[in-house]
Amino acid sequence: MAPKEAVDIPSFATTQLNLLEAELQSELTETSSLITATSPTSLQRAGIAITNLTLSSQRTGLGGKTVVELAPDSATGGELPEHGIRTGDIVVVAEQPAGSAKRREVRELEERGCRGVVTRVGRAAVWVALDGEGDDVPAKRLWIVKLANDVTYKRMNQTMGRLLKMKSDEYSSFVRVLFGLTSPSPENHSAVGEVEWVDESLNESQKEAIKFALASREMALIHGPPGTGKTHTLIELILQMLKRNLRVLVCGPSNISVDNIVERLAPHKIPIVRLGHPARLLPSVLNHSLDVLTQTSDAAAIVKDVRKEMDTKQASIKKTKSGRERKAIYGDLKVLRKEFREREKKCIGSLIGSSKVVLATLHGAGGFQTRDEVFDVVIIDEASQALEAQCWVPLLKASKVVLAGDHLQLPPTIKSLNSKTKPKSKDVKETEGIIKGMTLEKTLFDRLLGLHGPGIKRMLTTQYRMHEKIMRFPSDELYDSKLVAADAVKARLLKDLPYEVEETEDTNEPLIFFDTQGGDFPEKNEEEEVDKKAGKGMMGDSKSNEMEAALVKHHVQNLVDAGVQPSDIAVITPYNAQLAVMSKAMKEAFPGIELGSVDGFQGREKEAVIVSLVRSNSEHEVGFLGEKRRLNVAMTRPRRSLTIIGDSETLQRSNNKFLKRWMEFLEEHADLRYPSVAELNAQ
Repeated sequence: MAPKEAVDIPSFATTQLNLLEAELQSELTETSSLITATSPTSLQRAGIAITNLTLSSQRTGLGGKTVVELAPDSATGGELPEHGIRTGDIVVVAEQPAGSAKRREVRELEERGCRGVVTRVGRAAVWVALDGEGDDVPAKRLWIVKLANDVTYKRMNQTMGRLLKMKSDEYSSFVRVLFGLTSPSPENHSAVGEVEWVDESLNESQKEAIKFALASREMALIHGPPGTGKTHTLIELILQMLKRNLRVLVCGPSNISVDNIVERLAPHKIPIVRLGHPARLLPSVLNHSLDVLTQTSDAAAIVKDVRKEMDTKQASIKKTKSGRERKAIYGDLKVLRKEFREREKKCIGSLIGSSKVVLATLHGAGGFQTRDEVFDVVIIDEASQALEAQCWVPLLKASKVVLAGDHLQLPPTIKSLNSKTKPKSKDVKETEGIIKGMTLEKTLFDRLLGLHGPGIKRMLTTQYRMHEKIMRFPSDELYDSKLVAADAVKARLLKDLPYEVEETEDTNEPLIFFDTQGGDFPEKNEEEEVDKKAGKGMMGDSKSNEMEAALVKHHVQNLVDAGVQPSDIAVITPYNAQLAVMSKAMKEAFPGIELGSVDGFQGREKEAVIVSLVRSNSEHEVGFLGEKRRLNVAMTRPRRSLTIIGDSETLQRSNNKFLKRWMEFLEEHADLRYPSVAELNAQ
């Protein structure tokens, strides 16, 4: 019998294609307006550029592509400045314009520079694999600028196009279940048999989730609330699947999510291949990457000599001043590249074909390397942070899926949802066959849960991160009071850190609430000149609160004075403008401290976390602060100490029931403090 909310597959694919087109247009518009209206320094502050770089070295990477290493020029030296460039980003490497130069259009920037993919980001350098065969990076002052990643969209569009073209008799039973055209098959416990655990330390909820995932025929959802050992559970699941001779494709939405699994699988000495660019520089991750395996494995001998010849020619380019000689070298490289690619293709086919576990980002799973590969199971970690269309890239290669994530934390960021102007595009189709109300924010995890109900999900219930008092509110409000703090963590405090920390009122309390009500800590609307020029601010309509920032600094100082190391402290806030205000004051004063947005800190943890809520106004407006998934992320990052700074009056009278209940909880259970502006000003 089919579930009630069965989804029409052609309508789904058509709707997704429309939504993806709108999202790409929003991204292109935002990038374009920022680059056109903003100086290189401001673009760096906005997280989409790195300035003042020079060419440090170049070599031959995967696919025969030139990989350039860019480092700060000798005048600025040392480490890279703070930036938002990540592994996998599409960037353009170009000569940096002088401060007085007119702003560049994106098209002009791309014409003058070399487009490429960031393959690695270090503290003192960034590596980019250039797209063009004859790309020549000038030996001048350079900058890199992040562009909209249209490669990801192309892969998603191709996949949705395949779904759209499928005839109903081509739908596999797996695809039919995922769209609710048929119900999931009964669990097959007899095929699972007796489970011999590789890791005996797993708790009961983890073991139950693994058994369920093994017995499920088409799909299983593993719900991992904060700190419950979701990745730990997935490692055991992968090992159990290998014991049953299953071939597994493991994916995640980001490079870090995939590398995390590679790192933990590596000690088990199983043949694994990591496709794409590893973001971490740990040998355990790098040694399993295609880039390294095509140089070190038995299959690599066929490409070694060609690579060596190419690297020699790459090195000679930098030394050659003559334009004619450079041209001749590029001609030789072109011939060598063709030979290299043919040999490398055979090598890659052999490596992937012999691997029982292949790991890639979701869109990386759609590369040419896996075109003809078939898997028994796809496992998607951090599935609640992935676009559904992205998940379908690997799904069409398998007959079963295991999704792991937490749908009660933040979904993927969708720019087009908040876009003031609806993008006009000839590619956006008319409304025929469109599913009303569908947004990109609705993930596959969410949709399957709504379609088939909680029977397809198992929740991990023992958490190994937070003090019991920190855990209590999110557990009661969001996780049906099912979370239990492990004995090792439930009562640990800052004063119990494994180094000397003085016992004070700050290190002896797991939950502190500085209530700033009374109007002395007003918020400010951040209106920067660049924001106005760019049409849409880099910080959106972002808010800041200078008095709250001063209070944060005061509290951090008290913790550091008591002996807590700054590297064990994180300060987070929902607002980028507040982050900018706090960064100025804190980075120099407390080297090693981490400052970040709530959204950017998802998946992370620290011993002590301070949350600056910012909002304080007489209208009791809270904006996107009222999003319970964002608040859930904020309050579940700490291990031993959570300090909340906010105006209870603004938050309680905001008509947001979740905020109201949280304020009531803090007033009853937290160490409640009323800060004095006079005392802060006196310091």
